[in-house]
Amino acid sequence: MSLRIVVTVKYVPDATGDRHFADDLTVDRDDVDGLLSELDEYAVEQALQISENSDDDVEVTVLTVGPEDAKDALRKALSMGADKAIHVEDDDLHGTDAIGTSLVLAKAIEKAGFDLVVSGMASTDGTGGIVPALVAERLGVPQVTLLSEVSVEDGTVKGRRDGDAASEQLEASLPAVVSVTDQSGEARYPSFKGIMAAKKKPVESWDLSDLDIDAEEVGLDGAYTKVEAVAERPARTAGTIVKDEGEGGKQLAEFLASQKFI
Repeated sequence: MSLRIVVTVKYVPDATGDRHFADDLTVDRDDVDGLLSELDEYAVEQALQISENSDDDVEVTVLTVGPEDAKDALRKALSMGADKAIHVEDDDLHGTDAIGTSLVLAKAIEKAGFDLVVSGMASTDGTGGIVPALVAERLGVPQVTLLSEVSVEDGTVKGRRDGDAASEQLEASLPAVVSVTDQSGEARYPSFKGIMAAKKKPVESWDLSDLDIDAEEVGLDGAYTKVEAVAERPARTAGTIVKDEGEGGKQLAEFLASQKFI
């Protein structure tokens, strides 16, 4: 038997960089370095572990939707051990929201062929966490999300979801979509051998026409959600200093009460 795993990953602006919005109120990606979303590294790791622990012939494909530089995210995943990559790139994708992105991902996943889709719990830039569910709905397959443990056996994906009060054991028949949290296990560092091998692994490039998607369905014009206005965060001001000369506790309580902290 064979198992086809597609891992969806995202190329995101470095959170440690100085990020800005462009004139059209989308993120100015030319103004900050990008990288593979850290939360997606956990998804790649879990896909690789499933592959390593399986007796079946497993193929791990990483898929991203993004600009030219998004290939860097794919190369990182390939250097970790993924087998091949797919990059969906099209100028008309600029400004696409989560709903449009889920359409593109679902079409690409269908074209690639899949038994299991693995995603991170959210992207580190948008942090919405809704794309895996949207993709599952579009594909018409079960979703098992926010897993801290995942495995595949006999055509079934199983996992554990940890909540505040209890843990759930979940399972779904394949094909299915799962998302994993940052508690699922540390992602491996690419080895030198893996980095060199990644240079020879295939990376396919698709555009909207390859996926039979009209430009009107995506991009800023096709987005269901838009940013209407932005403002820079105010500079941090000096804090209030309370000098304790016998009344420090009272002054502190009054300050906290004035800020509605107590």
